[in-house]
Amino acid sequence: MAHKLESICVYCGSRFGRQDIYREAAHTVGETIAKAGLRLVFGGGEQGLMGESARSARDAGGKVLGIIPKFLQDQEGLLDNIESREVETMHERKIGLFEESDAFCVLPGGIGTLEEVVEVLSWSSLSLHKKPIILANIDNYWKPLIELVDHICDEGFAYPGLRQSLVVIDDPAEIVEAAQKALVPDMTKI
Repeated sequence: MAHKLESICVYCGSRFGRQDIYREAAHTVGETIAKAGLRLVFGGGEQGLMGESARSARDAGGKVLGIIPKFLQDQEGLLDNIESREVETMHERKIGLFEESDAFCVLPGGIGTLEEVVEVLSWSSLSLHKKPIILANIDNYWKPLIELVDHICDEGFAYPGLRQSLVVIDDPAEIVEAAQKALVPDMTKI
């Protein structure tokens, strides 16, 4: 039985970065997810690309779930008029994001975003899930990560198919189509 795509988790920065194109991409991703009738799941904060993607989904009439630890609410704020879940730790946040999502979209971001994508990629390599991982490679932002994953595989530290676990798109408007195409019929969850 094929699994239906209902929710996409958006990993991205709680800052906007230096280029306007990142903000525009976050807006497009959120709006595209909402217009497809899917739920956007994110880290709950109202700042940066994180807030931009969720705000655009909400404003386009989409469902949005934010999961945020108590201690981050003062730093990142809490986006209003969405479904939100307060958790105690970052680990609980990441588990919640994973469990509530059928696919992952990775926009530009910092160390936290890098940690999130590496974690779901690692879990994929361990066959803990088969959820699509879509890298929105805006202006080649993720090129160094893609090259690193290739290098890890080339040097024999990961199976050669690991690179295929990452679906790379350049156009953020392609997020839903890319996730649908990458969906595996027998997806599993932890």
